[in-house]
Order: sequence, then structure tokens, then C-alpha cells
Amino acid sequence: MNIHEYQGKAVLKEYGAPVSAGFPALSVAEAVEAAKKLPGPLYVVKSQIHAGGRGKGKFKELPADAKGGVRLAKSIEEVESHAKEMLGNTLVTLQTGPAGKQVNRLYIEDGSDIAKEFYLSALVDRETSRVAFVVSTEGGMDIEKVAHDTPEKIKTFSVDPATGIMPHHGRTVAKALGLSGDQAKQAASVLGQIYAAFVGKDMAMLEINPLIVTTQGQVKCLDAKVSFDSNSLYRHPELMALRDETEEDAKEIEASKYDLAYIALDGTIGCMVNGAGLAMATLDIIQLYGESPANFLDVGGGASEEKVTAAFKIITADPKVKGILVNIFGGIMKCDVIARGVIAAVKTVGLEVPLVVRLEGTNVEEGKEIIRNSGLNVIPADDLDDAAQKIVAAIKKA
Repeated sequence: MNIHEYQGKAVLKEYGAPVSAGFPALSVAEAVEAAKKLPGPLYVVKSQIHAGGRGKGKFKELPADAKGGVRLAKSIEEVESHAKEMLGNTLVTLQTGPAGKQVNRLYIEDGSDIAKEFYLSALVDRETSRVAFVVSTEGGMDIEKVAHDTPEKIKTFSVDPATGIMPHHGRTVAKALGLSGDQAKQAASVLGQIYAAFVGKDMAMLEINPLIVTTQGQVKCLDAKVSFDSNSLYRHPELMALRDETEEDAKEIEASKYDLAYIALDGTIGCMVNGAGLAMATLDIIQLYGESPANFLDVGGGASEEKVTAAFKIITADPKVKGILVNIFGGIMKCDVIARGVIAAVKTVGLEVPLVVRLEGTNVEEGKEIIRNSGLNVIPADDLDDAAQKIVAAIKKA
């Protein structure tokens, strides 16, 4: 689960990390009031969307030479002007794709006099089962570009969970960033605070870009991009309250209500599969035969008829779907349950696109018999290769 920058900074502040003063705003009037609460005279008006690259982004509705989604303002009147331009408009960045995201929230922050900019992030290193840190002197830039062009400017290290942050970790960061004296101590302190927040809130990723040193010599987190491990959210109801459903795909939200693993994609063939590995193989083979999947959908090993029906409804609600492939290998999941769920869903929502069903495993004959006797126009398939070829051929013929 992702959250907005201002929410991420509030979490960091809980753990003592230094962040600038700021207030969220949902309207132009709230943006003006937020600016009045800040000392000024420099303010920063930040679009709040779940995507990076906001400063370099462009608004669809504004002229090409208009400023991006993060703007400086030298007066409250300028804050108001920026808020009017940004709220309700669609911001396109490298991470949003061409469709962009509508800006519904702003963050009005006190301006900072920046002397140096750095990059600092924490993430889970699955190879070592540890929290890993990425540090670079190239703050404010796309870290992917830095990694590609100047990898020597990136320092990485991991933290042993048995010890947590140790003094040598702080020294590693200070050396990598070229800091000494009081600033080195500040950086080490920030590192400990970030680690505590990361572990305490079950984060999956925390990116601060940039981490700055002000002209007054203060180390400060000027940005915060945070995502949490969704499997741990049951432990953190306070984090669930931060969820902004307007930033998520409506189909993914609906899928989460039924505990379905669903991710929307850009293709034309809707997929309903059990098991993540089989789902990935299904996506790959569809691509192999010249089409693209419209979604990743894993109904899991023990799905009920209700769950399967919900999954089918979610797939058919996508206007991009031109055909559907159901690929089930029954182990714990029984083929007859899948068959009943598909039939129930088709009778509820109708079937306007080709449907190919491949069943194998537990109760497969019962499942096939249920589908044969349903009277539905379903194309049976013998194996995955056969199923992929048939659904691709069907949508090209339709």
C-alpha cells in the first residue's frame, strides 16, 4: 500500500526524523490557510499523487511550458495561483504513464534553503532477508539514471536485524555523502530514525529524494515516498486509515474485498488462474502467441464459488477485455467449484466476449461436465498451450 508524501512525513516525524513544517490541502482555500500557518517567505506547493517525478511532470490541461507538479511560491498569492492551476488537473510523469493522475490533494510546505542534495532509501533485500540502504550524492535525480550512468556514485549496505543500526552504519553514510562533524552526526541520527520507522511500520520501501543539508547546516528529509507490506496491514489499523482509494484502480480495490490477488494490466485477454506461478506462465504464453494479458488474477488455492464469481465479474467489468481465459490446475482448488463460479458469474453479468476454459486436476471431470451441461458458449481447452492459442484465435476472429 502506498501513501502520500505528507502522510509519509508524518510517519517519519513520529520517529523523530527532521522534516519541514507543512499542511495538506484539498481545496484552494485550504492551501491559502496552510500557507498562512507557515513562517514563509518561501513556500513549496506540491501535488500529492502516488507517483514519482512530480517536479518534472506536466499537466495535461495546461500549456506545455507550464510549471510541473512541485512549485516554489514567494507569496501567499502565488500559493493560491499555483493551487488553482494544480487541483483537479491531470499530472503526467514518467511513473504515471501517459494517462496521468488527477491531483486531488496538495501539500503546502515551508521552503528550505538547500546547500546539498542527497539520495537515501531503505528497502527489503530478499536475498539476505535484511533491510538494505541505498545512498548517493546524486540527490534530486532519477536514481535509475544514476545507477546506469554513474554506478560508482551509489553505496549500498544491509543491516543485520539482530543488531539493528550500529555506529559503523552511520559512518558509512557520512563517508558516502562526504559529510563530517555535526552533519555526519545528524546523518547517522536520521539513518537510525528511518530504520526504526521502516521496521516499526512494516514498510516495503522508503525513499527520501532528496535528503538535504540546508545552508544553516541542518540535515533534513525533503521528500518521503513510502509503501507498506500489504500482508502486515492487519497489524496497523492506523496505516489503513491513510489509504487513498482514488489513487488505486477500482477493480483492484474490489478484488481486495474478496482477498483476490489482482493487478490490472494493459492488454485484451482477461485471465483467471489459481497460483501465482501458473498465472505468470499464463501471462507469458498469451504474449508468446501475439496478444497481451489484461490482468494478473490469482484466485488462490482455496477459493469459494463466491470468490470465483467475484473474480469473473471484475474481469468482465474491464472494457479493454476482448476475451477471457480461465486456467485452473486443481490441487486444493477443485475444478467443479471453479466451474460453478464461472457459470454463476456468466448468468449474472452475461458473456459478450469469447471464453476459453482449461481445467485439470481435482474433480476435473465433474468440472467439465458442469460446463458442458451449462448451455454456455464456452471453448474447452486440453492444456495451457492449447488454451492460449484458442483464446488468441477467438479474439482475432471476433
